[in-house]
Amino acid sequence: MKNVLITGCSTGFGRATALLFARRGDRVFATMRSPEKGRDLTEVAERADLPLRVLRLDVEDPALVQSAIREATASSGPIDVLINNAGIELRSSIEDASEEDVRRQFETNVFGPLRTIRAVLPAMRERRSGTIVNVSSIAGLVSRPFGGFYAASKHALEAISEALHYEVQPFGIRVVLIEPGQYRTQLLDNAYTGRAFTPQSPYWERSSQFDEVVKRLVPGGEAPGPDDVAQLIHRAVHDPEPKLRYLAGDDAKMIAGAYRGMEFEAYEQAMRQALDWYD
Repeated sequence: MKNVLITGCSTGFGRATALLFARRGDRVFATMRSPEKGRDLTEVAERADLPLRVLRLDVEDPALVQSAIREATASSGPIDVLINNAGIELRSSIEDASEEDVRRQFETNVFGPLRTIRAVLPAMRERRSGTIVNVSSIAGLVSRPFGGFYAASKHALEAISEALHYEVQPFGIRVVLIEPGQYRTQLLDNAYTGRAFTPQSPYWERSSQFDEVVKRLVPGGEAPGPDDVAQLIHRAVHDPEPKLRYLAGDDAKMIAGAYRGMEFEAYEQAMRQALDWYD
């Protein structure tokens, strides 16, 4: 039984991952900013007698990060697996987002994981074991219009994770990147828009058009649910032939393959043709 701490567990990938790890026999600390949103998760765990406990952790608050990890380790011992899943998305053109908008994006998606990583690393180094999973996105490899700041935050997480992989590997610690494409989660429902990104913005109409055509990249036109990503995270943590990066979803695999295999101009034309999206 491993001690697994997961951030952002109120919905989506985090909730599904917490339940899966607990059902597979690990001791799970499912964390979220507002534990009251995790009452149903607690009820499911209690009914099934799962080793799952909901804790308050806001990745934007250093004190809450430290207190949640102290509480988890005090009751069950050191964290074996950290899964950084908490994240938000800023929807905006580059021009329409304020500095405050952008700082909020990076505070959650970049500085948040940094806080949890730094909180668990000393104990992992001392034990010479541990796994750190960072939930990134296909946007961490390829940027899209009107989601550039979200992509920038995930690009940053990718770079940090790659460097961390080299740095902690000699201490027996694994780093894993999960890169999902489009899935049915509440990420978009919880997204926030740039201060000037309103129907009066010169970019607004094009953004709405792009949000519709990008759905064509999902096979069948309907994004899958979060359970597939939870399964992938579990497989990645226990992979007998471990890798750094794991793409999730046929759309992510197609986009990443095209992006890596072409010069940018050829990739752009291929994507425009696939989406029938032209200026």
